[in-house]
Amino acid sequence: MIGSVRLKPLTWHPHIAPVELADATPEQLDAMKVTPSAKKVSDYVRTLVHDPDSYVARTVLFNAIMYVDGGLARPDRELGALGASMVNGCTYCAVVHARRHAELTKSDDVVTALYFNRPEALGPRDAAIYAFARRLSAAPSEASKEDIAALRAIGMDDVEIIDLIHAISIFGWANRLMHVLGHADSGK
Repeated sequence: MIGSVRLKPLTWHPHIAPVELADATPEQLDAMKVTPSAKKVSDYVRTLVHDPDSYVARTVLFNAIMYVDGGLARPDRELGALGASMVNGCTYCAVVHARRHAELTKSDDVVTALYFNRPEALGPRDAAIYAFARRLSAAPSEASKEDIAALRAIGMDDVEIIDLIHAISIFGWANRLMHVLGHADSGK
């Protein structure tokens, strides 16, 4: 037994002042409508929306990869994002996607195993997804037909494999945006 981990949300602090909603242009306000969260518009979104056209392009793509119906199951997408974020050193994204994975699966067993550096405690499917996420994030040019065969061996079809590649790959981009535009910590 490896215990259990409870991940508290982190706070992201931008290095560039976010757009204040009261000062946003009509284009910026319109762009923020593609934000998947109906709860609030985060500092991250308000930082990215300085360039509304690129924000919309990025967010439409992100939503199509992470929130689309069909294809790879959402928890598997979140596990791919978590593995990529861990390799890329983006603590904020790792915590967000670890929490989402735990919420979707109604279990923190996978997250606990990963945070205690015990990938051998994962089931075969989770282990294959996590290993692929790490490999693709650390050295994308080294991914091989053997990596794809390992995913097929756990029952993934071509659509699911492509969905997983998209989920992992977009975090190469998302993690770098988070790093350059700000930093995260557990304080407010």
